[in-house]
Amino acid sequence: MAILDQTVGEIVREQAKKFPQTEAYVYPEKGIRKTYAEFDQETDALAKAFMGLGIEKGEHIAIWSDNKREWLLSQYATGKMGGVLVTVNTSYQANELEYLLKQSDSTTLILGEEFKGTDYIEVLNQVCPELEHAEKGQLDSPKLPHLKRVIVMSENSYPGIYTWSEFEAFAERVTDEQLEQRFRSMAPDEVINIQYTSGTTGFPKGVMLTHRNVVNNGRLVGDMMNLDETDRLCIPVPFFHCFGCVLGTLAAVTHATTMVIAEQFEPKRVLQMVQDEKCTALHGVPTMFIAELNHPDFDSFDTSTLRTGIMAGSTCPIEVMKKVISDMGASEITIAYGQTESSPVITQTGKDDAIEKRVATVGKPHDDVEVKIIDPATDERVVKGMPGELCTRGYLIMKGYYKNEEATKEAIDSDGWLHTGDIAVEDEDGYISITGRIKDMVIRGGENIYPREIEEFLYQHPSVQDVQVVGVPDPKYGEELMAWVILKGGETLSADELRTYCKGKIAHHKIPRYIEFIEEYPMTASGKIQKFKLREMSEEIAENVN
Repeated sequence: MAILDQTVGEIVREQAKKFPQTEAYVYPEKGIRKTYAEFDQETDALAKAFMGLGIEKGEHIAIWSDNKREWLLSQYATGKMGGVLVTVNTSYQANELEYLLKQSDSTTLILGEEFKGTDYIEVLNQVCPELEHAEKGQLDSPKLPHLKRVIVMSENSYPGIYTWSEFEAFAERVTDEQLEQRFRSMAPDEVINIQYTSGTTGFPKGVMLTHRNVVNNGRLVGDMMNLDETDRLCIPVPFFHCFGCVLGTLAAVTHATTMVIAEQFEPKRVLQMVQDEKCTALHGVPTMFIAELNHPDFDSFDTSTLRTGIMAGSTCPIEVMKKVISDMGASEITIAYGQTESSPVITQTGKDDAIEKRVATVGKPHDDVEVKIIDPATDERVVKGMPGELCTRGYLIMKGYYKNEEATKEAIDSDGWLHTGDIAVEDEDGYISITGRIKDMVIRGGENIYPREIEEFLYQHPSVQDVQVVGVPDPKYGEELMAWVILKGGETLSADELRTYCKGKIAHHKIPRYIEFIEEYPMTASGKIQKFKLREMSEEIAENVN
């Protein structure tokens, strides 16, 4: 399949011509519905507003909020006028915000007022006390020399900050011809988005993604789901992450699919949206699907319109996948695997794949994507069936990390292969399984143990809702296993009972030495479990036991 040579903005215009009356997006909680023709007009107007503010092509515009309509429109408006959208994690606090704004050289910040109890305006004022006395659009902060403009997604007035309607009014300063000129000056290989990796190791790095990266990835993801203009995709995953803005909005827009958007994830609200809006597709990380399936009112919602969707972001428990198919009715649900640096999807299961392949693997590489599995020690390809590091190459590889050439060279070798750091195995049919991160692999007494295998086994226990396995240092064996278990509501289980359940079913060295019960896991804002935090907690417990 040919790689599309189009910009994000060109895709919107194309769909508005072909499907003007198809709904582009719906915010059920706000009562907002817009067609593709209206979406095209709205994003043209906003593109002019960015230009009217004086934002040049290639300038960095940071955006910090949950899945608000203003976020969605900004993504596609910048795609029409060449601003680079820098996505900010919704759970960031002052230090992280300051680091990102400084490292990214952002000249403009668009933000919501608050998120889950964090007052964003207050956090910004801690970082930029100069705002208090700044003229709007003329911020002068010694800490953030590039930052000039701040826009709030609201009509409330704050010192030094444009309200949303004040920002929109700047569109009047720009003619249609000026927008056209800017629009035509953009090329598909130019950077349109910088996404900061979650920073589980050291400082977050800014991944530079081009129009070609994200347009084609979104299109291929949607192709695998068989999306078209009759589909309605429910998006409760955050926009600031590739899952939301590539697998979500771009997969939809490249197929003229309707986006049904939740500003924040709440399981009952998502079930309500799926029912009321007759969604045919639903995205989520495994913990979201688990929360929906285990909601006490689950049976009162009609999810029979569901056909497909994507479960991704972390390894997907087989039992959960089966329930999404049987209890939710999403018979064609797919698994996607990748990382931000590959914009993001590398492999995906197909709707016609056997259930065993869809629950036990992450599918096959997308069209136009090369994959190889190598021995990290020698860089030689391993034989099928043997674990090694997954590497990928093709249109999907990021331009690099912003202002970090050294890290870019570490990630992408001289032949253009991105080294993912993930351990993978390819089966005889070409399907790939991810068995963990190289750094997650546990070596106990010389035996390589992959936590995923033990997690999948423990999921089968009827009282277990979720489980994560990590390695902890051990003086005798080098490392031992610790399992962190979330029980289903109303269930009780002891560590000894769970160990007894393992005996005779898995090898002795794979039975976790430590078992802890927990209510919820430490998570990133995009719904990924922070295994490094579980490891830290585990080390503390193991030290006290020893």
